[in-house]
Amino acid sequence: MNDSGGVIEVVCGYRTPWSNEFLRARSAHTGVASHSLHMQAEAIDIRLRGIPTAAVRDAALRMQRGGVGYYRDSNFVHVDVGRVRRW
Repeated sequence: MNDSGGVIEVVCGYRTPWSNEFLRARSAHTGVASHSLHMQAEAIDIRLRGIPTAAVRDAALRMQRGGVGYYRDSNFVHVDVGRVRRW
């Protein structure tokens, strides 16, 4: 992951319950969970400048810790400290 120049772009970090519901209401297919770990500050959506999003996903999956969501079309990866899972 050295090619990012150390730059981690935060797409989404902490969400209030209001902002989480706002995002959920925008579309039924947003991927925003009603009990999102973002609301407990236990999740973050990121991209690394210059690194393919699939490579970021693969690195997170290799850690075998928490949840990893891959959003190819939106170009970010969700990582959280919840149970190990992927989507």
